Amino acid sequence: MNAIFQGDEKFLRHALNLANHGIGLVSPNPCVGAVLIGTDGEIVGEGFHTHAGVKHAEILALEHAGERTKGATLYINLEPCSHHGRTGPCADALIKAGVSRVVACIQDPNPAVAGAGFRRLRDAGIDVNVGILAAEARHLNEAFAKYIRTSQPLVTLKSAMSLDGMIARAGIPGQHYVTGEAARAHVQELRHQSDAILIGIGTALADDPLLTDRTGLPRRRPLLRVVLDSHLRLKADSRLAKTAQNDLVVFYSSDDEHQADKLRSQGICLEKISESEGLLDIDAVIGKLGSFQITSLVVEGGSRVNAALLASGVVDKMFLYFTAKIFGGGVPFIANEFKLDAPVALNSVRFHQFGDDFAVEGYLRDPYAVART
Repeated sequence: MNAIFQGDEKFLRHALNLANHGIGLVSPNPCVGAVLIGTDGEIVGEGFHTHAGVKHAEILALEHAGERTKGATLYINLEPCSHHGRTGPCADALIKAGVSRVVACIQDPNPAVAGAGFRRLRDAGIDVNVGILAAEARHLNEAFAKYIRTSQPLVTLKSAMSLDGMIARAGIPGQHYVTGEAARAHVQELRHQSDAILIGIGTALADDPLLTDRTGLPRRRPLLRVVLDSHLRLKADSRLAKTAQNDLVVFYSSDDEHQADKLRSQGICLEKISESEGLLDIDAVIGKLGSFQITSLVVEGGSRVNAALLASGVVDKMFLYFTAKIFGGGVPFIANEFKLDAPVALNSVRFHQFGDDFAVEGYLRDPYAVART
């Protein structure tokens, strides 16, 4: 790593803050923010990427700076690209503009880049520094990292439960909140960060949810609502069915094509999937979602869905909310009839506080280290 100059972390954090503006707007691309600092130490250009805007953050920053790019320093959360995609290589544009130094958080996990951008900059005589605020940068683009290497979404299993591991109290029908308002508001943030949300038919029938992103923040495309429903039990008058506008996908295995046609007539996309050991093939579900360019999936299922996904090995991370209460019985986090072959261990664990509630965030595997496909 090259020498760290005064202000590097400050300007990189500004670039990361800009990159955060792309959440909900960039998928299937990464969130990227760029800041250009002139030779006088002042900001001369900045920008962040949005998928609809096409231009990358670096190009927007260069355009903003105009003729003040010569000798400038670029601060950016992700390695500048070196290949032709929807745009030309940003590394070449930086070289042409006369930028003298590039400070970046992390290397691009895209195999088409993967250090090539940094090499091109260094070969042109540009000073390149990599690694400051790396953890924050990795967290921001973890879904992109998983998707670009595997063509499959980052799968986050979310659940709220009591201290004794119950996701609902026994004998109380309908939807009841386990945690308080602060934790539930954060759940909406998780939804906004995700391309899709998945539940099982049991949750759909018991709670009649809408599964919407209620943050009010802009999205490039609607949150895709996904239901696992082997036997097509989703009710035509459910809130999900009645609000379907090409944003609801039901995975099923039933041969009842009459019911399938009925649901399709309501604007619901149906995907027939084979079964594995009496359950829908979860690997096939995740693969199909990847083909829809879904880079991130949050799962808010019941105990059977939780067990099925953990047993299938598709879960990348977990976000578990806890209320400081003991229910003394009820619906467990994992259905009693399921047994995992081995304990599930979380790594890189973070703790979050939401009023009297708290949450545990952790990874079953590193999204940046999964095998390429």
